[in-house]
Amino acid sequence: MKNISLFVLLNVLISIVACGQAEKPKESKTDNKFEIVKTEDEWKAQLSSIEYDVLRNEGTERAFSGKYVDWKLQGTFICNACKNPLFKSKTKFKSGTGWPSFYDYIKGSLTEQSDTKYGWNRLEVECGRCGSHLGHVFDDGPNPTGLRYCINSVSLDFIEE
Repeated sequence: MKNISLFVLLNVLISIVACGQAEKPKESKTDNKFEIVKTEDEWKAQLSSIEYDVLRNEGTERAFSGKYVDWKLQGTFICNACKNPLFKSKTKFKSGTGWPSFYDYIKGSLTEQSDTKYGWNRLEVECGRCGSHLGHVFDDGPNPTGLRYCINSVSLDFIEE
């Protein structure tokens, strides 16, 4: 029993570290690859400082600090930058990592790209409409997909059904 508890604790800690790695800013996402393109000054005028840091500079909010971690209402989670529908609430699950987690997304709403910072091989998740950073996807989620989309609350807004 002691070994199982230790194993579970180690997995939770690894998940928290993986989701919560501070990110380094990368090149601007204003390369016309996305439908919504704004200058960095336009994004700064639209977003709060924490929203800008996460959405545009690939930052990460503190674990268990976001408003959607324990959110239970039914509806659709949308991109906080461009209002693109991303996740249905029925795909949200409690991962214990401190960030909202989903096992599936609305098809066509996301893009993924390799993120090898800090020696980790992760997949970054971006809004497919504006390129804003949302979080990362891992292969330790529940059925039916086995995936865990670990998303920053500040990257999201919500439309209740």
